[in-house]
Amino acid sequence: MKNIKFNPSGVCCKEMEIILNDDNTIEDVTFVGGCPGNTLGIKSLVKGEKALDIAERLEGITCGGKKTSCPDQLSFALRDAVK
Repeated sequence: MKNIKFNPSGVCCKEMEIILNDDNTIEDVTFVGGCPGNTLGIKSLVKGEKALDIAERLEGITCGGKKTSCPDQLSFALRDAVK
């Protein structure tokens, strides 16, 4: 199991903690900050899924006028974690 802490940039969330199983499926994701309903929804949808599959789906999502979003930042964190 890997436990990764990621500090996103350009979003409301200040930290993401990701736990990956040995086969790179997502065991858990925790967000510090951000919109509680959205981050809990993301957490519920990604648990048990392959990290790279989720990264591919979330990459490029924006939030309001921002060039990134919590899901987009999670995609960066997941790609880094799998390396």
